[in-house]
Amino acid sequence: MADTENYTMQEAIAEAKRCLNCKVPQCRKGCPINNEIPSWIHELSMGNLGNAMAIINTRSNLPAVCGRVCAHERQCEGNCILNKKGAHINIGRLERFVADFDTTMRLTHENIVEKNNGKIAIIGSGPAGLTIAGELARKGYMVEIFEMEPEPGGVLMFGIPEYRLPKEVVKNEIIKIANLGVNIHCNVTVGSDCTIDDIFADGFDAIFMGTGTGKPKRLDVPGVDLVGVRQAVYFLRRVGLYQQGFMSREEVPVKEGQRVFVVGGGNTAMDAARTSLRLGASEVTVLYHRTQDRMSALKAEYDDAVAEGVKFMFETSIAEIRDTNGDGELDELVIDTNGVKTTIPANRVIQAVGSAPASRIVSTTEGIDVDKRGYVLTRDVPYGMTSRKGVFAGGDVTNRPASVVHAMDDARKVAEGIAQYVTAKKLLENIESGEVKFNNA
Repeated sequence: MADTENYTMQEAIAEAKRCLNCKVPQCRKGCPINNEIPSWIHELSMGNLGNAMAIINTRSNLPAVCGRVCAHERQCEGNCILNKKGAHINIGRLERFVADFDTTMRLTHENIVEKNNGKIAIIGSGPAGLTIAGELARKGYMVEIFEMEPEPGGVLMFGIPEYRLPKEVVKNEIIKIANLGVNIHCNVTVGSDCTIDDIFADGFDAIFMGTGTGKPKRLDVPGVDLVGVRQAVYFLRRVGLYQQGFMSREEVPVKEGQRVFVVGGGNTAMDAARTSLRLGASEVTVLYHRTQDRMSALKAEYDDAVAEGVKFMFETSIAEIRDTNGDGELDELVIDTNGVKTTIPANRVIQAVGSAPASRIVSTTEGIDVDKRGYVLTRDVPYGMTSRKGVFAGGDVTNRPASVVHAMDDARKVAEGIAQYVTAKKLLENIESGEVKFNNA
């Protein structure tokens, strides 16, 4: 069975029954959010899908997403005791099965908690923002999300390709969070449409910045500014907008029949390469300056890219991007492979060489300190608070997480920090207003 295929009920239960339910589960130790993996798999093995979902929900706000895009081979499945025999439990596919079944059958009906503990604003609706929204809404906080895109989801919706993460799955997960009483405002860009100060003026007790790293790094080579040289984040976002009906096909920067070169060795590079092929590129080649074993991309992602027809050139970098016709369009690359330079025809270059935080919010807000690379600095107590009182940050904007599930883990800690801060803030306000009386008064 291909990893993208879903289990049938019979297959899922049979797979769950293989779990040894270890007393010291290594799979759980390998999970960044410490998911109660053996417990919910045991419930699944007995056909108790509602119980399985309830256990998963105690740790994860996005199980259908995690079941698809987590680095299972490096985390839970990579640590499974049965991995020694080459037969680990397919934890990711089981989690996906339970979450999808729950959505289809509408098993979970969470009660909306009365919202009387405070008012929280969340900037960005990626994995970190959605996690904090779910955590705090369940704790009785009024939560509002401000998202710059036309739909919520952030990188889940506009950064991860459809073939890896179907957008219907993301929408269903967001609906579950919205049903907790979370309000979501789209097409709102904090830093231009409004500021942090404006949000505080509207009566919010705390603000969370989960804006990710929206400023891609770029190659430092001649010709990098030519038409046809694009960032992977920009490219994948445009593809997502096109597939969701917000943009025409002509606005996607890879055309049918083009020779495309992707620079980088991470999962984003694999996404850009495979997406380019699916858009009709005649040939797609990944250029990586190190050897294959040094790539940060998951082996499964690399193998899938190769199987799909993506070519790879290792220990190779771009020395120059040329426009020989003088029309502003690139048509030629000079590549360097271990010191040997070669000239090759090309139509598009997609850069997947990392990213840094955008400064839109920081530049319009006083008191938020960043390091020399632009990452927002935060405290350990309360966890996640910036140098500006009441403003918290987490996820990629702080340079802590490395994946969706790591962003979720960081966000759960920040949610606790926000709750601690708002509780203390409300107590001090009550004391100052005289609402807290002396025992002998």
